[in-house]
Amino acid sequence: MDHAAASRRTDLMTITRHVLNEQSKYPEARGDFTILLNHIVLGCKFVCNAVSKAGLAKLVGLAGERNVQGEEQKKLDVLSNEVFIKALISSGRTEAIIVEPSKRGRYCVVFDPLDGSSNIDCGVSVGTDEPTLGDVLQPGKNLLAAGYCMYGSSCMLVISTGNGVNGFTLDPTIGEFILTHPNIKIPEKGKIYSTNEGNAKYWDDPTTKYIEKCKFPEHGSSPKSLRYIGSMVADVHRTLLYGGIFLYPTDKKSPNGKLRLLYEVFPMSYLMEQAGGQAFTGKQRALELVPKTIHDRSPIFLGSYEDIEEIKALYAAPADRDVEA
Repeated sequence: MDHAAASRRTDLMTITRHVLNEQSKYPEARGDFTILLNHIVLGCKFVCNAVSKAGLAKLVGLAGERNVQGEEQKKLDVLSNEVFIKALISSGRTEAIIVEPSKRGRYCVVFDPLDGSSNIDCGVSVGTDEPTLGDVLQPGKNLLAAGYCMYGSSCMLVISTGNGVNGFTLDPTIGEFILTHPNIKIPEKGKIYSTNEGNAKYWDDPTTKYIEKCKFPEHGSSPKSLRYIGSMVADVHRTLLYGGIFLYPTDKKSPNGKLRLLYEVFPMSYLMEQAGGQAFTGKQRALELVPKTIHDRSPIFLGSYEDIEEIKALYAAPADRDVEA
């Protein structure tokens, strides 16, 4: 047995160790936030296990219910939602309408338990203060932390607590998330654009011009490559690592945008900014928006700094950009 190698394996930067290291930077910290994050991590592990055996456990298919947006819920959606709610309640650190008063704590959590359940992933974002609806409806710039867990050939948790972005991969042999992508920084400019071009006929003028520019660039430069999975987590994850732009703009079908502000746009925008990129709605910085309801929607352009500057310039140029309702 290679005892030296075995010894090195015990000196791993797990997500728990990482969060505790971050906590030590704040002498006034009581550990509540660390406990909350650890319970979210536990929920991610549970869902990862359920996803890996979904077929055998008959968790694939529709549950026969619809969510508040009228969308049919898959069985994994329902299971994942229950897992995260129970994990958050058991932490004793969350303030939410769904948490009974005796078990409430200091933090408000909003999450999408299984975003794009056919692609199997989950987005989580965290805010703070007392448990009223008004306190949950804060601008994204007030987030304390944001992250997502991506379930696939490997399970990866990407998170920021306001000091950069770090990626952790689940090692199933020890049941721990290990730091594999420290201090993620998005390239200043990318070679990939990610969008649903099936909606191209409904786009406004700046978006249409930008995509044309991606395909047919001036001055003989190479065109950008299109990569689109259809799951926001997977598409944003690739954009974060390799650069480029992810866009889901407003259009004639969805004049207010398609993606949910609190638990899709905000967490991804927060991560993108922490990694050195930008997030823009077509009118303003995404994290400056103030939601009016929990399920508000918004258009979004996020990615490499220079790529977002290009789309900003197109929206700033005088043009007829009205989108029909």
